[in-house]
Amino acid sequence: MTAWTDHLDDPRAVFHFVGVGGSGMSALAQHRALGGGRASGSDRGIDGGGLVEERRALEAAGVAIAPQDGSAVDGADVVVASTAVEAAIPDLVRARERGVPVVHRADLLAALVGSGPSIGIAGSSGKSTVTAMVFEILRHAGRDPGLITGGRLVSLMEAGRLGNAWRGAGPLVFEADESDGSLVKHHPEVGVVLNLHRDHMPDEAVLEQYRAFREHVRGTFLVGVDAPLVSLRDGAVVYELGDEPAVEADRVRFEVDGVPVELPLPGRHNAENARAAIAVAAAVGVDPETSSAALRAYRGVHRRYERVGEARGVLVVDDFAHNPKKLRAVLATAAGRGGRVLAWWQPHGFAPTRFLKDELIDAFAAAVRPDDRLWLAPIYFAGGTVSRDVASDDLVAALVRRGTPAALAADRDRWIEEVRATAREGDVVLVLGARDPTLPALARSVLERLSPP
Repeated sequence: MTAWTDHLDDPRAVFHFVGVGGSGMSALAQHRALGGGRASGSDRGIDGGGLVEERRALEAAGVAIAPQDGSAVDGADVVVASTAVEAAIPDLVRARERGVPVVHRADLLAALVGSGPSIGIAGSSGKSTVTAMVFEILRHAGRDPGLITGGRLVSLMEAGRLGNAWRGAGPLVFEADESDGSLVKHHPEVGVVLNLHRDHMPDEAVLEQYRAFREHVRGTFLVGVDAPLVSLRDGAVVYELGDEPAVEADRVRFEVDGVPVELPLPGRHNAENARAAIAVAAAVGVDPETSSAALRAYRGVHRRYERVGEARGVLVVDDFAHNPKKLRAVLATAAGRGGRVLAWWQPHGFAPTRFLKDELIDAFAAAVRPDDRLWLAPIYFAGGTVSRDVASDDLVAALVRRGTPAALAADRDRWIEEVRATAREGDVVLVLGARDPTLPALARSVLERLSPP
């Protein structure tokens, strides 16, 4: 029997991606199609009439979209699925019936990573941003990198792409995710671990993945100075930000080895991200001057402190923040503008909300100031069997007891109207949350309602 990996270099072989609308799956499907290989995909979100933008971009990249009824499997050589795809989905049922190999998303990525030059970016926060920065630096340096990531690069979106994948002849820059335990499968040529804080699983479980990842790196391993990562430093390149950066309302400045760096994004955390990207680039021979020039033109990642627009002197920002560290960072960045912060946040998933409940309450209680406002939406649920023993109401009640100006926002339209009626010049409105594809549209709706008629 032919091993599924034998199909990787065969452009005639069809790889069918189940759940192709997801960030990880869509990146892999595009990467194959952009390299001249055949790729198809299905997604129940597309079948339901949604993910219109995603479908258009996937088809433009060469990915054939099919109904999720099992029919596309008949012409497939390999079926790719993620942990989020249920075994009862017709595509997977048909694959089992016909003996078509079903490969986990992480195993396909690992095969691509191990087959040539590659750079893996791991960490609890900042992975997508640092991955994007490294990619942009290498492109600026003429290295023709490839890309597989969960975040959508604005520069690629502006060129008509979905933004989370690119095919190049140079190093494959990829986001190495620990959330499903698959980080240990990757053997990149260069690897970096940015930080460690509570997110998907207990810290020690994540650290164990980091240790295995560190052992699997084929060349240079880099690590940040985050205290929980001290056990990874032996034999590694340890980088740090150094002097405190100059943080302004719309940019941040700092120096690396005497080279000034100016990033057109606010927030201390983005200075840390940029410093990591410069260190990774240096590990593959790109000097800080070249990295600095690339970062001056950096366009950012979709939904990472993305400025949707400004109306009546009120700035609307869309951001993916979902764990306590990221929420603190985005709230602090918005507060740095000097006005009030009006933040709406939607938790994603019952299990993550339950796992992080106490840390989330602490984060909001510390970061939301008396004049700010915080609204929590009901928990976003993408499907499956879960225990619904936690709710946004629980977090709101705990925050109110601690004196935090928090409220439940069960109706989006009513919330937008409340913001329209109360926002004033100098305020920042934050639309925060992960996974839900409707959040960018919500942020645009806020801006439209704020705009004068």
